[in-house]
Amino acid sequence: MHIKVRVKTGMKKESLKTSGSRFEISVKEKAERNQANARVVALVAAHFKVRVKDVRIVSGHHSASKMLSVGRTSQK
Repeated sequence: MHIKVRVKTGMKKESLKTSGSRFEISVKEKAERNQANARVVALVAAHFKVRVKDVRIVSGHHSASKMLSVGRTSQK
């Protein structure tokens, strides 16, 4: 499953909200050295009750708008 995410970094409180088909996530971490991306992946994994390694960023590594893949990927 793919989800669209809008991320706000450096916030005082963390939150995960849904707005239609898009998630709005606020994280405390700054957008430096992949800290914010790692926290976003952890929050999404906790929300969907999957392992962190089952969530990955498909696009938007350096952007506030991201596309994430959630769930197991089949490996050959």
